[in-house]
Amino acid sequence: MVFFSSSDPDELLGDSAELSASRGPRRRTVSEGSAAGHEVLNNPGSARISRVAGLSRRNARAKHRRFLVEGPQGVREAVRHVPDRVLDVYLTEAAVERHAEIWDEAVAAQLYVHITSEQVMDAMSPDAQGALAVVATEEATGSEALAAALDGARLVAVLTQAQDPGNAGAIIRAADAAGADAVVLVRGSVDPTAPKVVRSTAGSLFHLPVATGVALDDVVGALHEAGLTVLAADGRGDFDLFEAESLLEAPSAWLFGNEARGLPAEALSRADAVVSIPVYGKAESLNVAAAAAVCLYASARAQA
Repeated sequence: MVFFSSSDPDELLGDSAELSASRGPRRRTVSEGSAAGHEVLNNPGSARISRVAGLSRRNARAKHRRFLVEGPQGVREAVRHVPDRVLDVYLTEAAVERHAEIWDEAVAAQLYVHITSEQVMDAMSPDAQGALAVVATEEATGSEALAAALDGARLVAVLTQAQDPGNAGAIIRAADAAGADAVVLVRGSVDPTAPKVVRSTAGSLFHLPVATGVALDDVVGALHEAGLTVLAADGRGDFDLFEAESLLEAPSAWLFGNEARGLPAEALSRADAVVSIPVYGKAESLNVAAAAAVCLYASARAQA
Protein backbone atom coordinates (compact mmCIF):
# COMPACT_ATOMS: atom_id res chain seq x y z
CA MET A 1 0.00 0.00 0.00
CA VAL A 2 1.26 3.48 -0.85
CA PHE A 3 0.22 6.32 1.42
CA PHE A 4 -0.61 9.61 -0.22
CA SER A 5 -1.87 11.53 2.78
CA SER A 6 0.93 13.48 4.39
CA SER A 7 2.80 12.41 7.48
CA ASP A 8 2.29 15.97 8.77
CA PRO A 9 -1.25 17.27 9.46
CA ASP A 10 -0.18 20.82 8.60
CA GLU A 11 1.07 19.66 5.21
CA LEU A 12 -2.21 17.89 4.60
CA LEU A 13 -3.91 21.27 4.85
CA GLY A 14 -1.59 22.46 2.11
CA ASP A 15 -2.75 19.66 -0.18
CA SER A 16 -6.39 20.43 0.51
CA ALA A 17 -5.86 23.90 -0.88
CA GLU A 18 -3.85 22.54 -3.78
CA LEU A 19 -6.53 20.04 -4.80
CA SER A 20 -9.42 22.42 -4.53
CA ALA A 21 -11.25 22.65 -7.86
CA SER A 22 -11.36 26.41 -7.62
CA ARG A 23 -7.68 26.95 -6.87
CA GLY A 24 -4.50 25.79 -8.60
CA PRO A 25 -4.09 23.37 -11.53
CA ARG A 26 -6.67 20.68 -12.28
CA ARG A 27 -6.14 17.20 -10.87
CA ARG A 28 -4.14 14.74 -12.94
CA THR A 29 -3.27 11.08 -12.43
CA VAL A 30 -0.39 8.93 -13.68
CA SER A 31 -1.52 7.16 -16.84
CA GLU A 32 0.82 4.15 -16.94
CA GLY A 33 3.57 2.25 -15.13
CA SER A 34 3.78 1.13 -11.52
CA ALA A 35 2.31 4.42 -10.30
CA ALA A 36 -0.65 4.31 -12.71
CA GLY A 37 -3.81 5.81 -11.27
CA HIS A 38 -2.04 7.78 -8.57
CA GLU A 39 -2.59 11.48 -8.33
CA VAL A 40 0.15 13.91 -9.37
CA LEU A 41 1.00 16.93 -7.21
CA ASN A 42 1.11 19.65 -9.84
CA ASN A 43 0.74 22.99 -8.05
CA PRO A 44 4.22 24.43 -7.32
CA GLY A 45 2.62 27.28 -5.36
CA SER A 46 0.88 25.10 -2.78
CA ALA A 47 1.49 25.42 0.94
CA ARG A 48 2.97 21.93 1.13
CA ILE A 49 5.54 22.62 -1.57
CA SER A 50 6.57 25.89 0.07
CA ARG A 51 7.07 24.16 3.41
CA VAL A 52 9.23 21.45 1.87
CA ALA A 53 11.32 24.01 -0.03
CA GLY A 54 11.75 25.98 3.19
CA LEU A 55 13.78 23.14 4.72
CA SER A 56 16.76 24.41 2.74
CA ARG A 57 16.99 27.03 5.52
CA ARG A 58 18.70 26.10 8.76
CA ASN A 59 16.14 27.80 10.98
CA ALA A 60 13.31 25.80 9.38
CA ARG A 61 15.24 22.54 9.79
CA ALA A 62 15.89 23.33 13.45
CA LYS A 63 12.28 24.33 14.11
CA HIS A 64 10.65 21.33 12.45
CA ARG A 65 13.40 18.76 13.21
CA ARG A 66 13.54 17.51 9.63
CA PHE A 67 15.72 18.00 6.56
CA LEU A 68 15.85 17.40 2.82
CA VAL A 69 17.52 14.51 1.02
CA GLU A 70 18.01 15.40 -2.63
CA GLY A 71 18.76 13.03 -5.49
CA PRO A 72 18.12 9.35 -6.21
CA GLN A 73 21.22 8.04 -4.41
CA GLY A 74 20.51 9.82 -1.15
CA VAL A 75 16.79 9.03 -1.22
CA ARG A 76 17.50 5.36 -1.99
CA GLU A 77 19.86 5.05 0.97
CA ALA A 78 17.47 6.84 3.32
CA VAL A 79 14.61 4.53 2.34
CA ARG A 80 16.83 1.45 2.74
CA HIS A 81 18.66 2.30 5.94
CA VAL A 82 16.48 4.68 7.98
CA PRO A 83 12.89 4.10 6.79
CA ASP A 84 11.61 4.86 10.28
CA ARG A 85 12.87 8.43 9.89
CA VAL A 86 11.61 9.02 6.33
CA LEU A 87 8.51 11.21 6.58
CA ASP A 88 7.74 11.70 2.88
CA VAL A 89 9.16 10.60 -0.46
CA TYR A 90 8.56 12.66 -3.62
CA LEU A 91 9.24 11.27 -7.11
CA THR A 92 8.51 12.57 -10.58
CA GLU A 93 6.91 10.20 -13.05
CA ALA A 94 10.21 9.92 -14.92
CA ALA A 95 12.05 9.10 -11.68
CA VAL A 96 9.60 6.30 -10.88
CA GLU A 97 10.52 4.71 -14.22
CA ARG A 98 14.29 5.31 -13.92
CA HIS A 99 14.58 4.36 -10.27
CA ALA A 100 11.91 1.72 -9.80
CA GLU A 101 13.76 0.30 -6.79
CA ILE A 102 13.11 3.49 -4.82
CA TRP A 103 9.39 3.26 -5.54
CA ASP A 104 9.29 -0.47 -4.75
CA GLU A 105 11.21 -0.17 -1.48
CA ALA A 106 9.22 2.85 -0.34
CA VAL A 107 5.99 0.96 -1.06
CA ALA A 108 7.26 -2.11 0.80
CA ALA A 109 8.16 0.06 3.80
CA GLN A 110 4.69 1.66 3.69
CA LEU A 111 6.12 5.16 3.44
CA TYR A 112 4.22 8.24 2.38
CA VAL A 113 5.04 8.48 -1.33
CA HIS A 114 3.95 11.34 -3.60
CA ILE A 115 4.17 11.69 -7.38
CA THR A 116 4.96 15.21 -8.54
CA SER A 117 5.22 17.13 -11.76
CA GLU A 118 8.65 18.33 -12.87
CA GLN A 119 7.63 21.90 -11.98
CA VAL A 120 6.68 20.93 -8.45
CA MET A 121 9.94 19.02 -7.96
CA ASP A 122 11.94 22.02 -9.19
CA ALA A 123 10.01 24.28 -6.81
CA MET A 124 10.95 22.06 -3.87
CA SER A 125 14.59 21.64 -4.92
CA PRO A 126 16.60 22.50 -8.03
CA ASP A 127 19.04 19.69 -7.13
CA ALA A 128 16.65 16.79 -6.61
CA GLN A 129 17.05 15.10 -10.02
CA GLY A 130 13.49 13.85 -9.72
CA ALA A 131 13.77 12.34 -6.23
CA LEU A 132 13.39 14.03 -2.86
CA ALA A 133 12.74 12.87 0.69
CA VAL A 134 11.92 14.65 3.93
CA VAL A 135 13.71 12.92 6.82
CA ALA A 136 13.41 13.44 10.56
CA THR A 137 16.57 14.75 12.21
CA GLU A 138 18.26 12.15 14.37
CA GLU A 139 18.85 13.10 17.98
CA ALA A 140 22.64 12.74 17.69
CA THR A 141 23.75 15.81 19.60
CA GLY A 142 25.40 16.22 22.97
CA SER A 143 27.66 14.15 25.17
CA GLU A 144 25.33 11.17 25.57
CA ALA A 145 24.90 10.80 21.81
CA LEU A 146 28.66 11.09 21.37
CA ALA A 147 29.33 8.39 23.95
CA ALA A 148 26.84 6.09 22.23
CA ALA A 149 28.48 6.70 18.84
CA LEU A 150 31.93 5.89 20.26
CA ASP A 151 30.90 2.72 22.07
CA GLY A 152 33.08 -0.07 20.67
CA ALA A 153 34.52 2.17 17.93
CA ARG A 154 37.93 1.46 16.41
CA LEU A 155 38.09 4.23 13.78
CA VAL A 156 36.52 7.69 14.03
CA ALA A 157 36.77 10.89 11.98
CA VAL A 158 36.54 14.19 13.88
CA LEU A 159 35.95 17.45 12.01
CA THR A 160 37.07 20.56 13.88
CA GLN A 161 35.74 23.91 12.65
CA ALA A 162 34.71 22.41 9.30
CA GLN A 163 32.84 25.09 7.38
CA ASP A 164 32.75 23.92 3.76
CA PRO A 165 29.67 21.72 3.27
CA GLY A 166 31.13 19.89 0.27
CA ASN A 167 34.25 18.91 2.21
CA ALA A 168 32.25 17.87 5.27
CA GLY A 169 30.02 15.65 3.16
CA ALA A 170 33.00 14.18 1.32
CA ILE A 171 34.71 13.31 4.62
CA ILE A 172 31.57 11.58 5.91
CA ARG A 173 31.48 9.61 2.65
CA ALA A 174 35.18 8.72 2.91
CA ALA A 175 34.77 7.65 6.53
CA ASP A 176 31.90 5.38 5.53
CA ALA A 177 33.91 3.91 2.65
CA ALA A 178 36.92 3.26 4.91
CA GLY A 179 34.75 1.43 7.41
CA ALA A 180 34.89 4.06 10.15
CA ASP A 181 32.51 3.60 13.04
CA ALA A 182 31.47 7.23 13.50
CA VAL A 183 32.01 10.83 12.44
CA VAL A 184 32.04 13.72 14.91
CA LEU A 185 31.49 17.34 13.93
CA VAL A 186 32.87 19.48 16.74
CA ARG A 187 30.66 22.37 17.87
CA GLY A 188 31.01 25.27 15.44
CA SER A 189 31.25 23.07 12.37
CA VAL A 190 28.80 23.10 9.47
CA ASP A 191 25.30 21.67 9.99
CA PRO A 192 25.40 18.03 8.72
CA THR A 193 21.76 18.33 7.58
CA ALA A 194 22.50 21.28 5.26
CA PRO A 195 21.47 20.33 1.70
CA LYS A 196 24.97 20.43 0.20
CA VAL A 197 26.42 18.34 3.03
CA VAL A 198 23.68 15.74 2.61
CA ARG A 199 24.15 15.60 -1.17
CA SER A 200 27.92 15.31 -0.80
CA THR A 201 27.61 12.28 1.48
CA ALA A 202 25.82 10.38 -1.34
CA GLY A 203 23.78 8.49 1.24
CA SER A 204 26.63 7.76 3.67
CA LEU A 205 24.95 10.03 6.20
CA PHE A 206 22.55 7.12 6.82
CA HIS A 207 25.24 4.44 7.20
CA LEU A 208 27.08 5.51 10.36
CA PRO A 209 26.52 7.76 13.39
CA VAL A 210 27.29 11.46 12.87
CA ALA A 211 27.51 13.17 16.26
CA THR A 212 27.40 16.96 16.71
CA GLY A 213 27.14 19.70 19.29
CA VAL A 214 30.09 18.89 21.58
CA ALA A 215 33.07 21.17 22.26
CA LEU A 216 36.57 20.03 21.29
CA ASP A 217 37.81 19.44 24.85
CA ASP A 218 34.80 17.27 25.61
CA VAL A 219 35.18 15.37 22.33
CA VAL A 220 38.84 14.56 23.05
CA GLY A 221 37.93 13.50 26.57
CA ALA A 222 35.22 11.18 25.24
CA LEU A 223 37.63 9.72 22.67
CA HIS A 224 40.16 8.89 25.38
CA GLU A 225 37.41 7.50 27.60
CA ALA A 226 36.44 5.19 24.73
CA GLY A 227 40.04 3.94 24.52
CA LEU A 228 40.90 5.67 21.25
CA THR A 229 44.28 7.12 20.37
CA VAL A 230 43.80 10.69 19.13
CA LEU A 231 45.74 11.45 15.95
CA ALA A 232 45.96 14.90 14.39
CA ALA A 233 46.47 15.22 10.64
CA ASP A 234 48.84 18.13 10.04
CA GLY A 235 51.67 18.90 7.64
CA ARG A 236 53.98 19.70 10.56
CA GLY A 237 53.55 16.26 12.13
CA ASP A 238 56.34 14.33 13.82
CA PHE A 239 55.20 11.07 12.24
CA ASP A 240 55.09 10.20 8.54
CA LEU A 241 51.75 8.52 7.76
CA PHE A 242 53.39 5.81 5.68
CA GLU A 243 55.97 5.02 8.36
CA ALA A 244 53.58 4.87 11.29
CA GLU A 245 52.11 1.38 10.90
CA SER A 246 52.42 0.52 14.59
CA LEU A 247 50.74 3.81 15.56
CA LEU A 248 47.85 3.23 13.18
CA GLU A 249 47.15 -0.32 14.34
CA ALA A 250 45.54 0.88 17.56
CA PRO A 251 41.88 1.99 17.71
CA SER A 252 42.09 5.67 16.84
CA ALA A 253 40.31 8.91 16.04
CA TRP A 254 41.60 11.37 13.44
CA LEU A 255 41.29 15.11 13.97
CA PHE A 256 40.88 17.07 10.71
CA GLY A 257 41.09 20.85 10.58
CA ASN A 258 39.44 23.78 8.91
CA GLU A 259 39.75 23.96 5.13
CA ALA A 260 41.77 27.19 5.16
CA ARG A 261 43.43 27.31 8.60
CA GLY A 262 44.04 23.67 9.39
CA LEU A 263 43.98 22.42 12.95
CA PRO A 264 44.11 25.01 15.74
CA ALA A 265 46.93 24.85 18.30
CA GLU A 266 44.40 23.65 20.87
CA ALA A 267 43.63 20.55 18.81
CA LEU A 268 47.28 19.82 18.09
CA SER A 269 48.14 20.04 21.79
CA ARG A 270 45.36 17.62 22.73
CA ALA A 271 46.38 14.95 20.21
CA ASP A 272 48.42 11.91 21.24
CA ALA A 273 50.40 12.17 17.99
CA VAL A 274 50.57 14.55 15.03
CA VAL A 275 50.87 12.78 11.69
CA SER A 276 51.73 14.26 8.29
CA ILE A 277 50.99 12.97 4.80
CA PRO A 278 54.10 13.11 2.60
CA VAL A 279 53.76 15.19 -0.57
CA TYR A 280 55.81 13.71 -3.42
CA GLY A 281 54.83 16.16 -6.14
CA LYS A 282 54.74 19.94 -6.35
CA ALA A 283 51.37 20.48 -4.67
CA GLU A 284 51.61 22.58 -1.53
CA SER A 285 49.14 20.38 0.32
CA LEU A 286 46.07 18.18 -0.01
CA ASN A 287 42.47 19.27 0.21
CA VAL A 288 41.15 18.33 3.67
CA ALA A 289 38.69 15.80 2.26
CA ALA A 290 41.44 14.12 0.23
CA ALA A 291 43.74 14.13 3.26
CA ALA A 292 41.00 12.59 5.40
CA ALA A 293 40.46 9.80 2.88
CA VAL A 294 44.17 8.97 2.81
CA CYS A 295 44.46 8.93 6.61
CA LEU A 296 41.31 6.91 7.19
CA TYR A 297 42.27 4.29 4.62
CA ALA A 298 45.77 4.05 6.10
CA SER A 299 44.25 3.32 9.50
CA ALA A 300 41.73 0.87 8.04
CA ARG A 301 44.55 -1.03 6.31
CA ALA A 302 46.70 -1.10 9.44
CA GLN A 303 43.79 -2.33 11.55
CA ALA A 304 42.71 -5.02 9.09
